[in-house]
Amino acid sequence: MAPENQPPSPESFATAGDPHGGTSKPTGRYLFLLSLTALGVVYGDIGTSPLYAMKECFHGPHAVPPTPANIMGVLSLIFWSLIIVICIKYLGFILRADNRGEGGIIALMSLVAVTGRTAVGTRNRAMLFMGLFGASLLYGDGMITPAISVLSAVEGLEVAAPGIADWVIPVTIGILIALFMLQRRGTGGIGVIFGPVTAIWFITLAVLGISQIVRTPGVLEAINPTHAVAFFILNQLRGFLVLGSVFLVVTGAEALYADIGHFGLRPIRLTWFGLVFPALLLNYFGQGALLLSNPSAAMNPFYNMAPSWARLPMIVLATAAAIIASQAVISGSFSLTRQAIQLGYIPRLKIEHTSAREIGQVYVPAINWALAIACIGLVLGFRSSSKLASAYGVAVTTDMVFTAILFAVFLRKRWRWAFPAVVALTAGFLVVDLAFWGANIIKVPDGGWFPLLVAALSFTLMTTWFRGRVILNRRLAEGRLTDTVFASSIERNPPIRVPGTAVFMDRTPEATPHALLHNLKHNKVLHDQVILLTLITEELPHVSEAERVEIIPRGQGMFRVIARYGFMEDPDVPELLKRLNHPDIQLEPNTISYFLGRETLIASRRLRGMALWREKLFAWMSRNSTPATSFFRIPPNRVVEMGAQIEL
Repeated sequence: MAPENQPPSPESFATAGDPHGGTSKPTGRYLFLLSLTALGVVYGDIGTSPLYAMKECFHGPHAVPPTPANIMGVLSLIFWSLIIVICIKYLGFILRADNRGEGGIIALMSLVAVTGRTAVGTRNRAMLFMGLFGASLLYGDGMITPAISVLSAVEGLEVAAPGIADWVIPVTIGILIALFMLQRRGTGGIGVIFGPVTAIWFITLAVLGISQIVRTPGVLEAINPTHAVAFFILNQLRGFLVLGSVFLVVTGAEALYADIGHFGLRPIRLTWFGLVFPALLLNYFGQGALLLSNPSAAMNPFYNMAPSWARLPMIVLATAAAIIASQAVISGSFSLTRQAIQLGYIPRLKIEHTSAREIGQVYVPAINWALAIACIGLVLGFRSSSKLASAYGVAVTTDMVFTAILFAVFLRKRWRWAFPAVVALTAGFLVVDLAFWGANIIKVPDGGWFPLLVAALSFTLMTTWFRGRVILNRRLAEGRLTDTVFASSIERNPPIRVPGTAVFMDRTPEATPHALLHNLKHNKVLHDQVILLTLITEELPHVSEAERVEIIPRGQGMFRVIARYGFMEDPDVPELLKRLNHPDIQLEPNTISYFLGRETLIASRRLRGMALWREKLFAWMSRNSTPATSFFRIPPNRVVEMGAQIEL
């Protein structure tokens, strides 16, 4: 990333996506393997769009007739959408706005907004709103993508074997149940085949497209943007509404940004321009060529491209591609949840690491089963990919609009671009994004309300938890002693000291923990060695080991330890204590006692609080959050909890 006081250089652009923050670029065999892996993880969602995108343009609720002029116009819109949104906006600009190698809307929000307790100001609140609501929208996308991808793949049975078309829904639900049940095993075992299977999928897309294009080569003239202009002139409002279906070809663009931390910019770009982009174009133009010669194929142009003998194998391959696309979105939801927990927007949830080598491979049971129930409910409720497409797009287009605005602030704040240049570039992005958003927003009554409802609920939970934590910390700070005052008091009135080490977990580093005061008050003893431990999550994905720990001696055998973590890291308190390097700190793991405060929260009408219903919601979330012992990996048999009642 370029320094804040100067615009980025071309060299910084080339290395901005390096997850390790270095200047080296992957080359040779390593670059090939990285690109192959990225193919399976990054492009699964956008790679399954040919299953339903063209079909929705000519056979969906807002479809246009498959006339030659309309076919050429839609193909032109698809071509230029991929160029502008993917090639220029995301690969050309957005992916360069990484937070020390990590991407995604939360990482971008942390670059342009203050996310801690000092988050004040109208502009900063607006940045936080867009970042949090954009992240909330991705949960809705994570529910719809597996449902529509798997359902559209299995719907090939209606073309290949009409006699068993009634099995489409049961087979889809069975696949989804198996997919979510396998999540706790992690992606490590099956991840190695994601890349090769996805490569076969894209090669197959290209071959199918070429087989139709050679029969009707004139379809390639749709590259000329005049066909898109003529399409709007001919169809007017109806043509504008078709943009909602055209947008389906670029869903998955946000995955490019979110995954730069795993692969870096170069493999993602190489994979896109080397295979994904050509394969998608060939397939879309192949579907258009088929429709030019056989308009009746609009009911399912993708499967109608394949010869009859190849349709059942195509269903199997498409289903595998849909599962891979779903896996990427589900894993992304787990990663998003972990980031939000670390930044203090979601209560602690149980997080299981499914790989000893890859820290990014995590499993969040609560999120997994929430997604599973929602996906199955969507399949049972909508019952076809065409109806599900009505719910698809609203969330992603809104997220893209927020990303463009946050990126504009990033250009001005971080890269110091001139204001006219920022306005010109952002206006260009927003013209396209808002056009897609406007065409999708009319889907709200037909199902688009679902991702918006999910986003609203998620946003309410996030902001309630964040605000509640601020109020709780303020209540806990009332009347507390500073470390210095407390050390002076025990020097004047020494308590009985007992052998061993006591670790008191403390939310803030400014004052003595309540658990310590309560222990001294009721038990009348103090351990020989006392560590006041505060864990802070920085607005960075990773914190270097050199910046990890700060140790401040307070006298009387007391030490204030402040440990900093990035929002992509998981705190491990026992491991942290093992690495403390201070001549006066002597630790024996078997003699450490951990003291935690356990607050019983009571909703009240005190000033400077929240609405009563939000206080009750916060108290409920607090009661049901994962215990600190599990989240921070503290041995439960060495924990002492000190209770207190706190009025919000």
